[in-house]
Amino acid sequence: MNIIDAVFVYQMQSPNELLWHGRVHAHDPHTWEIHYFLGGNGVFTNNNTRYTITPGSLFISSPEVVHAISATAREAVTYYAILIQLGSGDDELKRLLDETLGNGPSTVGTNYRFFFEEVKEKALSKDHNRHQSACHQIASLLYQIGSGERGPVRNQESHHLEKALRIMHREVFNTLSLEELASAVDLSPSYLVRLFRYRMNQSPMRYYMKLKIEAASAMLTCTHESVKAISERLSFSSEFHFSRQFKAHTDLSPTLYRKNYLQKIGS
Repeated sequence: MNIIDAVFVYQMQSPNELLWHGRVHAHDPHTWEIHYFLGGNGVFTNNNTRYTITPGSLFISSPEVVHAISATAREAVTYYAILIQLGSGDDELKRLLDETLGNGPSTVGTNYRFFFEEVKEKALSKDHNRHQSACHQIASLLYQIGSGERGPVRNQESHHLEKALRIMHREVFNTLSLEELASAVDLSPSYLVRLFRYRMNQSPMRYYMKLKIEAASAMLTCTHESVKAISERLSFSSEFHFSRQFKAHTDLSPTLYRKNYLQKIGS
């Protein structure tokens, strides 16, 4: 099994963003897509069957099966999507996906935010071992769900990280200091930094900034808001500071990023 792509969509709200994620589409042969919904309400259409999206629900779309996500700005949906590809030696996992997990949503609960964030970070890593670790984590989760288990066991470290991620996602349009975050999760700042570096391979504040850049990327490609307005919405101290941070994370200025990646609905 291989993870082809992994994305996090935070509160899709703009009309273009809703259209983009709501487009009816399918994936290539041997490719399955896992959707894990954290918040919001909407409808997930899978092979022409409509299911209600609820927080903590997990859907799997089989190869070449059309699917779409429908929501409204008021019921903004937040979710992870993991695209996996199976090979000739994955027949047992393929059977599990098609016969057991592909027949409707699985309710796994909302406590797997850190699990999917860790999988996303590892899957997108250039380090082969980290990427393979993410593949094994996803395979293990699927087998556990298929056997009726509740999924990964959450230790105390995962609990703290889960809470920290939830706070950072909630505060992405505001400001948040390391001291405030550490206090909210009942840890010292230094221990939180060590824990984050150990499990996420980055500092908490770097991750928080990356969340802001991901939110900015969505607004740049899905709205006509000015760069200045986007920087203000995300509580940057200035448009210059926002542009500098954006280029540091994407290698492109906000204006050039918008020009290159503006989504053309229906194209």
